[in-house]
Amino acid sequence: MSNKIFFPVIAFVLIAILGITLVVNPSYERSLEAKYYYEMGEYEDAYELATEAFELDRYNRMASTIMAQSKTSLKYVKYINEAKGYMKQINDMAQNETITMAQRAKIKLMSEIMVKSYVKLAPSVITDSALVQEAKKYYDDFENLLEKVNR
Repeated sequence: MSNKIFFPVIAFVLIAILGITLVVNPSYERSLEAKYYYEMGEYEDAYELATEAFELDRYNRMASTIMAQSKTSLKYVKYINEAKGYMKQINDMAQNETITMAQRAKIKLMSEIMVKSYVKLAPSVITDSALVQEAKKYYDDFENLLEKVNR
């Protein structure tokens, strides 16, 4: 057999074996499913599936990566949800004609919590940029609020 045919045939066989392994191996099957959920923004489901896949095969790097990505993304989702809740409370207080000293202190405390929480988030290159941008927007809003309350 000539080299022109031999190497492509070997490459095809190796790719076929890899493909079959990914489809048949339960760990890699769960990893692929976890990747799908991660791409759809279902970080909780992705984390659970990636964890299951990793428990089945500790050498499954795909599962390990998706698990880490999902964990980071879940931290961002939690931060964003908390920020939305605090912003709603602050907007409700701002609807009043005057803001009492107690309300001012509460706004200051909520803003400090959100600013400090944002610093603890560790973005990575693989974290969904939309999540990072939304968290940054809330961080900037709370930083501005904190500045206004401290005047």
